Formats: sequence, C-alpha cells, structure tokens
Amino acid sequence: MKTVKTVYDHIRSNNIKTILLVICFPLIFIALVFLFTWIVVPADQALDTTVSVAIPTFVACAVWLLISWAFGDSMMLHSAHAHEIFDTDKENREIFRAVENVAIAAGLPRPRVYIIDDDSMNAFATGRSPRDASVALTRGIIKKLDRLELQGVIAHEMAHIGNRDIRLDMMLITGVGVTVFAADIILRLAMTTNNTDDNKNNAGAVLLMVWLAFMVFNWIVTPILRMAISRNREYAADATGAQITRNPAALASALRKITTDSRVECLDKVKSMAAVCIAYPGGPREFVSSLMATHPPVEKRIERLESMAQG
Repeated sequence: MKTVKTVYDHIRSNNIKTILLVICFPLIFIALVFLFTWIVVPADQALDTTVSVAIPTFVACAVWLLISWAFGDSMMLHSAHAHEIFDTDKENREIFRAVENVAIAAGLPRPRVYIIDDDSMNAFATGRSPRDASVALTRGIIKKLDRLELQGVIAHEMAHIGNRDIRLDMMLITGVGVTVFAADIILRLAMTTNNTDDNKNNAGAVLLMVWLAFMVFNWIVTPILRMAISRNREYAADATGAQITRNPAALASALRKITTDSRVECLDKVKSMAAVCIAYPGGPREFVSSLMATHPPVEKRIERLESMAQG
C-alpha cells in the first residue's frame, strides 16, 4: 500500500532540498567558472581566476540573501504592485474572511492578504515563515472564480506556506538575481578590455569565458535545478490544498479557468517570480521555455486532482 505523505513529510523534504541547493549551487558554479576559463588559460591561472570570481560572488549572494530574508517578501509584493487589504475594508472583507477561514482549516496563522489590480487570474504566497507570510490574489481571480474554486486556490497557497516552499522560493529568486547582475558587469568589463594589447586581450578572453560560465549557470543549470524541485512542490501543494478544503474538484476547476488567462503584465519583466505563482504569469511559452517550466503541465495537475475527487 502506498504511503500518503503528510504536511510534515513535505516540510522535511523541502528542508533537505534547501540544504542540497545550498551545496549544489556553489559547487556547480565553481566547476563551470574553472572549466570555462581553463579553455583559454592554464589550469593554475584558471584556478586563481575561479577563486577571485567565486569569493566576491558568494559574498554578494550572502549579503543579498540576508537583505531578502528581511525584505524579500516586500520586494516581491512591490514587483506585483500588490496592496494590502484588511478586515475593516468593506469592499474586501469577504476575501479577507475567506483567507482567514482557510488558514484556520489548515491549522496555520492567518497570512497578510494582498490584492493585485490585474484582471487576469493568478495568485502567490511569500514570506520567511508561516508566522509572517502573505497571500496575494489578482482582482481577476477574485471576480472570475466561484467561492469554492477561490477557496481551493487560497488553500493551495496556504499549502505552500505550510510546506515552507515560500522560504525556498525567496532563496532561489534572490540568488539568481545576484548572478544575473554579476554576469552583466563581467560582460561590460570584457567588452572594454578586449581591444588593447596582448596581455589585456588575454584578460578579455578570460572575462568572456567567466561571463559564459555565468550565462550557462543562470539560464541552463539554475532552471533545471529549479524545475526538478518546483514541479514536485506544485503537485504537493495541490494535494495538500485539496486536503485542506476536502474538495479537489474545486481546485481542478479553478486551475482549468486560471490557465485561460493567467498572465500578470507587471510580472513580465520579473521572470524569477514565475515559480511562486499558481500558474505561469507570463505570455505564451515557447518550446524551450516549456521544457524549463517551473510548473508541471496543468492537464496533469487537473488529472491528479480529479482522481483524488473520485477516490
């Protein structure tokens, strides 16, 4: 008989994945920088270059992670142009109460509730822990879903909070932001160095190889690692959310509606936030980006939820 995973199993699993990420990301990054620079310079010089690149990058990541730990949720909510609502707001009191009721059913503290002024249908959760979490919902998802479907979406986000996915998401988003910024600086240095004497040409070639290592890390390695983790987390949040509401069919119906209009325009330029949303918030995805998707195919998510409803 197949063992059913509890919320605590998902929390333990995500804690292990966080540790593995902390270990894998720097090791793969160091290996890439060394291998790429080794193409143009001897091994000892490649090693020196790797050390001189890795140390400031890791320091910058550590500083940025500390900043994100303190302000990451605020930065994400600001990127989504979300504004907080309260129980005293007559217009939004019903939504506030819906989040509160689902939180009680999930056995979690009530998160802060935010509204995104966009007519599309999407939602996400953020925060360092369940005690300081936030749930953001678009105007569109509030208007276009019925009460049970909206409860299913809120329960999905509460599941992410309970499973500690939100902490892992903040780590990934902020860590990638630093390496993308560093890659841009290195490319500019390589372009200004690559047109002088031989020694500087050599330095320019090294910088170009370092930039290529950053690009491979940012656009190939990181998405693959995120994909491997995120897809399982979405399935887990769907299952846990359905368990909270005891209505998997409602969440399946919500997902079917959401995928018809999930684009949130203000997030078009914040690609790293795609993983935290209940559905991909960008425009139509090309074949390559579909392979790197952080969400499993919605058809499979719906199929699993409907099988739960029948079981």
